[in-house]
Amino acid sequence: MKFEDYHIATEIKRSLEKAGFKRPTDIQFKAIPAIMKGEDVLAIAQTGTGKTAAFAIPVIDILNRKKSSSRTDGIKCLVMVPTRELAIQITEVFERIGQYTHIKAFSVFGGVEQGPQIAQLEKGIDILISTPGRMFDLVSQGHIKLNKIEILILDEADHMLDLGFIKDIQDLIKFLPKSRQTLFFSATINEKIKKLAYSLVRNAIRIQISPQNPVARNITHSVAFIGMDDKRFFLERVIKENPDKKILVFVRTKVRAERVFKALERMEIESVTIHGDKEQSDRLEAMNLFRKGEIKILIATDVSARGIDIANVDYVVNYDLPEQSENYVHRVGRTGRGVQKGIAVSFCSPEEKPILDEIQEFLGSPIDVLKISTTDYSATLDFTADTTDDLKSLMKEVEDFQSRKKKNKKKG
Repeated sequence: MKFEDYHIATEIKRSLEKAGFKRPTDIQFKAIPAIMKGEDVLAIAQTGTGKTAAFAIPVIDILNRKKSSSRTDGIKCLVMVPTRELAIQITEVFERIGQYTHIKAFSVFGGVEQGPQIAQLEKGIDILISTPGRMFDLVSQGHIKLNKIEILILDEADHMLDLGFIKDIQDLIKFLPKSRQTLFFSATINEKIKKLAYSLVRNAIRIQISPQNPVARNITHSVAFIGMDDKRFFLERVIKENPDKKILVFVRTKVRAERVFKALERMEIESVTIHGDKEQSDRLEAMNLFRKGEIKILIATDVSARGIDIANVDYVVNYDLPEQSENYVHRVGRTGRGVQKGIAVSFCSPEEKPILDEIQEFLGSPIDVLKISTTDYSATLDFTADTTDDLKSLMKEVEDFQSRKKKNKKKG
């Protein structure tokens, strides 16, 4: 079945054709008809399978059919997301699919001045995409009214729970009409999210696209056993052997992100970082530089692991293994999006082996081991451009980062 065969507005078909969308993915094929019928849906599918479009297409169509020329009716659809970057990305998808309709989507999130956001809200919007904190601020100030919401969407719902947003979600429900449509979308599910989902929906249709391996089949992923202090040398090798490739590097902490950035700088490799302690404008700039390919290396904490759709990421490097097993799936899923092929490699130090065991148990199968000979291992260390290896220099990097962090807090 092709999108042109769907009973959706011709304006939406036109935008889908312009974007190169011809046939629906599995999750889109199963979710779109159910959502258009007004059903509550709990949808689970791998990263990179088109979950955002799976709810954006039918929601725009539903609202477009009811839309009058006036925006005084209030917000009709609320999309809750865990991170600022995801809010921006989903808004872009709604705008692209709804560009020829009268539907207006807009996102609000923290880390930036709320004045321009309030100004746009006062003009009137149909679809609001938001992180919990900023949304509740604007609700309490009277700038957002939720009494006309017809559709509630929780995207990356399990991650929202991991970040402690469960009380926010429960508080949110008190503001919403009971006769709403509720949609849950995520790449993974656990008992906690399942329990929450079924407490908020009415006879929800569960759609699960889950092959035996939760990692998409077009992603080649492996693990390399590397000492913790040697990881930067092997990252250097991956980058220098793939000079034209776009590489996303995941680390465990904000301090680690800055340390890896400094190490690459000493190797004369240009990179950018993104993590929770950076100003929102800096995070957006880093993401844009990487997205456009102007800088090929992005170093990120898990703030970027969930849902972020960056085109043509060739490599994912798990510089540190994720402490939560399901985050492995989300991280490696940043490559191999849609029909593209992708490569992911994880650096596992001896102290991380218990984490690797948990990840493999979660996946239900072992990860292929990238074998490195003793000769090759030594050669990688010998030919590095990074000659700084003393503890004093590394500690100074950490001190510099902490100092910048304190200054930014004072500015805020």
